[in-house]
Amino acid sequence: MSDLVRSQDAAVATTKATAKVMIYSDDRATRDEVRMTVGRRPGKGAPTIEWFEAATEFGIEDLLEKETFDLLIFDGEASKVGGMGLAKQLKDEVEACPPVLLLIARPQDEWLGRWSQAEEMTTFPINPRDIQQKVTKLLMGANAR
Repeated sequence: MSDLVRSQDAAVATTKATAKVMIYSDDRATRDEVRMTVGRRPGKGAPTIEWFEAATEFGIEDLLEKETFDLLIFDGEASKVGGMGLAKQLKDEVEACPPVLLLIARPQDEWLGRWSQAEEMTTFPINPRDIQQKVTKLLMGANAR
């Protein structure tokens, strides 16, 4: 039993201490909901999250020039520039683009999420367990790189 605990502790110790995550939505309430639902540490073994927020396409460009992110969370329903199109553009144009978690309004929009090359999708209203598990999975995968 103690060996199992030690090996789990070792795995946790090898993960990155802090992950940089950007949330993009033109709606402040959506950004707040995602941030509050995911929390500072979404799951066991996951790094502590340092949150960055963008409300516009230009805000995303500025942040991407200044920071290296471990995960991008995009609102697929954002107005003017939607998260789906933005994810597709970044995946096509940015070398070593971080993983993208896409927030979609309806399960039927999942095909658009696949088109955008997002690694994961979750629907509104936000399911806390679902988004925490997906954020943890994507961050743990990012730490393996």
